[in-house]
Amino acid sequence: MRSKLPKVLHPLAGRPLLEHVLETVGLLRPAGVFVVVGHQAERVRAAIRAEVRWVRQAEQRGTGHAAAQALPLLAEDALALILCGDVPLVSSRTLRACVAAAGDGLAFVTARPGESGTLGRVKRDASGRIEGIVEFRDALPGEREIQEVNAGIMALPGGLLKQLLAEVEPRNAQGECYLTDIVGLAAARGMAVTGVPAASAEEALGANDRAELAALERIWQRRAAQRLLLAGVGMADPARVDIRGEVRAGEDCFIDANVLLAGKVTLGDGVYLGPGVLVEDAVLGDGVRVEAHTLVQGARVAAHCRLGPFARIRPGTELGEAAQVGNFVETKKARLGRGVKANHLSYLGDAELGDGCNVGAGTITCNYDGVAKHRTTVGEGVFLGSNSSLVAPLAIESDAFVAAGSTITDKVERGELAVARGRQRNIRSWRRPSEPRREE
Repeated sequence: MRSKLPKVLHPLAGRPLLEHVLETVGLLRPAGVFVVVGHQAERVRAAIRAEVRWVRQAEQRGTGHAAAQALPLLAEDALALILCGDVPLVSSRTLRACVAAAGDGLAFVTARPGESGTLGRVKRDASGRIEGIVEFRDALPGEREIQEVNAGIMALPGGLLKQLLAEVEPRNAQGECYLTDIVGLAAARGMAVTGVPAASAEEALGANDRAELAALERIWQRRAAQRLLLAGVGMADPARVDIRGEVRAGEDCFIDANVLLAGKVTLGDGVYLGPGVLVEDAVLGDGVRVEAHTLVQGARVAAHCRLGPFARIRPGTELGEAAQVGNFVETKKARLGRGVKANHLSYLGDAELGDGCNVGAGTITCNYDGVAKHRTTVGEGVFLGSNSSLVAPLAIESDAFVAAGSTITDKVERGELAVARGRQRNIRSWRRPSEPRREE
């Protein structure tokens, strides 16, 4: 990967490759999950939230050696399912089929991806019986032409795994103990060896470089977009919508091009997301419109709000029904009541505005004094004139009016007009500045 980051921590759809594998494994409800780690083991452990038992491979001597590190924790009568941490597209359907096919023998997942790359080839005799797996580096030119490949997933009884691994030797180009060698050993003993076709050839694909990782990303995103389309979400271009989390959507939603949905996102009925929008860990009510190039993060937006274009809705924001947050307006830990309008060039941070307030262009809450954040509370029906500065902590009661250009530092009582600006002076006998005379 040409990276300081361990390969299994490289992100696919915003999450580490390994997390995708563990999530799918969890759907089978296994009795235990062991993750064998070697290179940068502590960094991998710190990054993964799943409940697993970690097994250390102090010396990296191949996949067979890695699997052997977990053998002391594995009961002989248990069925072992072995996967690779960098093959993230495998489905629970395929895993269940592999487990079911193992029985007292060995089953492994195969695929025919078209472009077989450097995956191990499945060798069969003239009758179609599996003879073994040959890794690409060790394969002869004719063997490299084989289209059936090993997906790196196998299942077999724990006792059998122990017996076969004990016979594996590092007789290959890498000088390593290959886990795949146990397929040939089992076949040579006359044991049942079953190749289980993956539900999709894409499930065999892993990531050994950035190009392969990018290809996996496009496959994952295509599948995610397809799920939303089948659920009734409209899209201008499914290839230009990225999903990095969990999305739930109501009826008649529409997503325009270049939209990114991250974390947990809930869209009500009839939500519109314009081009270039980011929605992350947010709930959007029915009929919400998010116009172009707007960011909505960690917010709850009630029905029929209109956001943007070019607005930034930061974490902790709660918008009441039919509120409007327009172009170049930023909110943070702000609660805006029903019908509040903040349509232009404003910052509302650590603030609460009651129903029906109007926020003029250029209005800001001065919430930070250099040490701590302070809150601004505004009642219902308040008019905040353009270019007002509200210096927190501050309270403005309902139906008050703040004149444009005011800097408000003291409480404004209900219904009062607050004017806090220098008196205008018009000077009649003044002279327009002129350019200085140039010397020749």
